[in-house]
Amino acid sequence: MRSGTHPVSRPVVFRDRAAGFQLLTLSTLDAQRTVEWEDGATYPVVDVDISSASHPFYTGTSRVADTAGRVERFERRYGRTAAVRP
Repeated sequence: MRSGTHPVSRPVVFRDRAAGFQLLTLSTLDAQRTVEWEDGATYPVVDVDISSASHPFYTGTSRVADTAGRVERFERRYGRTAAVRP
């Protein structure tokens, strides 16, 4: 195989600060900041907004939207649709 065609894969820590969750995995991302991991080594760190520790689908904490209110608001704004033609 030709050298230099694939990106370099290295250990990187992905950190979700909102959930206090960190994951050490291999990635091709390069980060400027570093963090010391549990084994004492220093790894590049990438901060993410949402991870499996904070996403509602994985945590089971979903919010129920008020769909009845949304339908009524839509009908007030745009009126009722025309009757379906046979």
